Amino acid sequence: MFMFLFLVVALAVVIAAVTLAVVGGGESAPLPEAAPERLDDPLPPDRPVDRADIDALRFPLALRGYRMADVDDALGRLGAEISERDARIADLEAALAGARAAGPATDERAEGDHQ
Repeated sequence: MFMFLFLVVALAVVIAAVTLAVVGGGESAPLPEAAPERLDDPLPPDRPVDRADIDALRFPLALRGYRMADVDDALGRLGAEISERDARIADLEAALAGARAAGPATDERAEGDHQ
């Protein structure tokens, strides 16, 4: 019987302590809002994004967030595609510059043929 009374009193003390801690303890002001974990955007605002920028990009972790392997695969593919496009654009710009440089000489020869 003594053990039962001891357990009841101990349970009452624990319940009272938890109740005081939750209801009346601490400061009366509510807890401050937690700052959301956001991506610190390391992408350059003053120039186009390149492959190194994408390789350095990392997303914040979340309890129920994303699968890192999936995002890393997507970023790898995106980086490769951007690299391929940049190379293709550079080739096309070089070809255009070459065509423009050769253009006036070709136009003069074409005019001479028509006269």
